[in-house]
Amino acid sequence: MDPITNPYAPGAGQRPPELAGRDEQLRTFDVVLERIARGRAERSIVLTGLRGVGKTVLLNALRSSAVRANWGTGKFEARPDQRLRRPLAAAAHQAVRELGHPRGSEVDQVLGIVKAFALREAPSAAKLRDRWQPGIDVPAVTGRADSGDIEIDLVELFTDIGGLAADVGKGVAIFIDEMQDLDPEDVSALCAACHEISQSGLPVIVVGAGLPHLPAVLSASKSYSERLFRYSRIDRLPREAADQALVGPAAEEGCEFTSEALDEMYAITAGYPYFIQAYGKVVWDVAPTSPVTAQDIRVAAPEAESELAVGFFGSRYERATPAEREYLRAMADAALLNSPGAETDSPVTADDDASGVTAYGIVGEREAVPTSAVAEVLGRKPQSLSPARDALIKKGLIYSGERGLIAFTVPHFGRYLRTTALVG
Repeated sequence: MDPITNPYAPGAGQRPPELAGRDEQLRTFDVVLERIARGRAERSIVLTGLRGVGKTVLLNALRSSAVRANWGTGKFEARPDQRLRRPLAAAAHQAVRELGHPRGSEVDQVLGIVKAFALREAPSAAKLRDRWQPGIDVPAVTGRADSGDIEIDLVELFTDIGGLAADVGKGVAIFIDEMQDLDPEDVSALCAACHEISQSGLPVIVVGAGLPHLPAVLSASKSYSERLFRYSRIDRLPREAADQALVGPAAEEGCEFTSEALDEMYAITAGYPYFIQAYGKVVWDVAPTSPVTAQDIRVAAPEAESELAVGFFGSRYERATPAEREYLRAMADAALLNSPGAETDSPVTADDDASGVTAYGIVGEREAVPTSAVAEVLGRKPQSLSPARDALIKKGLIYSGERGLIAFTVPHFGRYLRTTALVG
């Protein structure tokens, strides 16, 4: 088939042609927007899940919904090496501009507060050349959101932005990707600000996305965080939605899949959105004609797996040091040894539910292994492995959702390590 018309789009955060299986989250968010616009109380939202399940894509789709509702929006990606003020100020700046408030003087006042909030990051004794200058063409306002206490300043910033939005009957939504990478002090401040804003009834919400342990990160910061946010676990797609993610874009180009081909694709991809796009793209280029058959998929699978081994798995594996790679391999072996019968070569069938066994029998997000089991595989004391474990958590390759347990952030990573990657 013509590769130029290939409809599939594997890529980090790249929206697929068919956003299948996320209708419930989109409908719920539309209700949240409308409720807040009418002055009803609502919680901020947190999306969690493994890498490759489409959290960033869904986050962008939710932002588009807010834009269509004429809200002010801003988005940034948290990084472990960056504090909150700069990226949040940039997002707030964009959100204020999108509101389209008719009174320029009031807009300038709030933008001056946003600027003051951003500039407070630099030490007071810092030279002018060392101070980061946000692209806001108004003077910084003194005495508001510039105390240096991030919690106080964030509450004041959200209060003033929310007041501006309320004036025009709109709302403001700040979208944060990789939310688990925020500094602990910034997480605490963000929770406190969301709490204050929800109590005051101002139309401001935060929509975050992160790895499965994000709820634990928030809970460790503020005990009330479980009541502060509406949590939505983003998982692999159920069979019907996975089929639609393949069939819908193909139908637009006059192509069909046989039922056997769909069975084969679900067995290989396990319904993970990124894998669906990655295999779908290669299958399209390899299949000679429509309809796509199960044999076409079997022929294309090695090439797709090779590309995933380099771009999806390998790029992450390469970020680890030799000691960290040893730990990762031991995790993969421990998962196999500690889950007899839970990890096999049996494929997924149409009867498997979306939270159960994946294409390789891996229990997806539930594939957590005890740190003691990893130490046992390596013949080491658990305490001696803490540096490698902590470094891998910081790099986003593993996570700990519960004390003493760890899991991969990437689906099928254990199988990749056992079959492809070499320690070194």
